[in-house]
Amino acid sequence: MRLVGDNVEVGVYPIKDALAIADEQGLDLVEISPKADPPVCKVMDYKKFLYEQKKREKVLKSKASKVVVKEIRFGPQTDDHDYDFKKKHAEKFLKEGAKLKAFVFFKGRSIVFKEQGQILLLRLAQDLEELGKVEQMPKLEGKRMTMFIAPKKSK
Repeated sequence: MRLVGDNVEVGVYPIKDALAIADEQGLDLVEISPKADPPVCKVMDYKKFLYEQKKREKVLKSKASKVVVKEIRFGPQTDDHDYDFKKKHAEKFLKEGAKLKAFVFFKGRSIVFKEQGQILLLRLAQDLEELGKVEQMPKLEGKRMTMFIAPKKSK
C-alpha cells in the first residue's frame, strides 16, 4: 500500500510495515483511496480529524439561511377591507425575509369564480411588487389556486 502523511516518507510499504509506522507514532492508519493501485493510506489522528470535520460542518450549517414560508388565505370573493388587511400582513412577512404563499381556496360551487381568484392573486403580486418578486404565477391545484412570492434581496 502507498503511505502518505506528516512525518512519513511517502512510498509503497507492506501492510505490516505501514501499521508499525503508524503505531510507532501513536497515530491511526486510515485508508483514503481503496480503489487506487496500490491503495493509498494516511497516517493521522482519526479522532482529531473527525472533530475538525464536525466543527467545519457546524460552521457551514450556521451560515446557511433558513427559509420560512408564511401563508395567506383568500376566498374568491374577498372584499377590499379584508384584502387590505391581509396585504399588510403579507408586506410584514416579506420585510421579515420570509417567503409568501398566497392562495385562494374555493369551497363548493365557488370554483366557478376561478377568474376572480386569479385576478385577486395577480393584484396582490402587483401591490407587493416593490417588496418581493413572484416565484410562481397563480396555478390551480384542485380547489386551491396558489402563488409564491419571494422577498427581494435588500442591500
